[in-house]
Amino acid sequence: MTGEAPSGLSVGLSCVVALCAGVAAWLVVARDQGRRRAGALFTGRVEARTAWWERAGARVRQRLAGRWEWLCPVVASAVAVLGQSVLPLPAGLVAVPLVRRWLRRRARDKEQERRAAGVVALCGAVVGELRAGREPGQALLVAVHDTGALGAAEVGVSAAARFGGDVPAALRQAAREPGLDGLAGVAACWRVAVDGGAGLAAGLDRLEGALRAELRGRAELRAQLAGAWSTVTVLALLPVLGIGLGAALGADPLRVLLHTPAGLACLVTGGLLEAAGLRWAARIVRAGETG
Repeated sequence: MTGEAPSGLSVGLSCVVALCAGVAAWLVVARDQGRRRAGALFTGRVEARTAWWERAGARVRQRLAGRWEWLCPVVASAVAVLGQSVLPLPAGLVAVPLVRRWLRRRARDKEQERRAAGVVALCGAVVGELRAGREPGQALLVAVHDTGALGAAEVGVSAAARFGGDVPAALRQAAREPGLDGLAGVAACWRVAVDGGAGLAAGLDRLEGALRAELRGRAELRAQLAGAWSTVTVLALLPVLGIGLGAALGADPLRVLLHTPAGLACLVTGGLLEAAGLRWAARIVRAGETG
């Protein structure tokens, strides 16, 4: 009997160990599955939330396209609520035409840069078509259609090239459009090739190189002046940062600026000096851009 006891005890211990191992294995598997489910659920929620924010941002950008200046009254309303004053509301309305003018000028500059790059592409396309064996008029038609660089001026140039009109005159007329001044060089090359029998492809090739070098120089100058524009932006944001810092320290700067005579005087004087400084700095940087 004493010999059976150890055997039975060992069997029982073996069963307990096996049971514990099975329970531990089950817990590990269940925990891993729970982690995977939780991770998948969390990842799905994060992806869904990110997608929702992206859709919301796209809708906001779509509705505000061309009307970003109307954010000024919204910001002014928020400041009016925080400062418990109606004074920011007229300032926000006055800022609308100023911001609209700045945005339109910025869009106009970008459009001129795009057109200038289109003229370079047009020269390269015409050279390629000429070297492929096309006639000058046909080469110009194909290049104008493929590049779409002329915009509204495409009709006159295409008509002159298609019906045997005065192509150099049409190109000079199109060169009066902002950003298309490079077409004056194309017109000169065309006139020389027609009157003197010179190679049009060689002339346009050299013109393309010159226009491309000019665009590259403008891009390099703009990159060098990016630091100056950053400085102007930081200087413009310093008063806002100062107001935020004062609010964080509990000084309540909006109440002082909007509800006390000394604060109103400081606000008006600071706003005028800020506008004058920004205009002066912007003029200096733009003078550097124009060379």
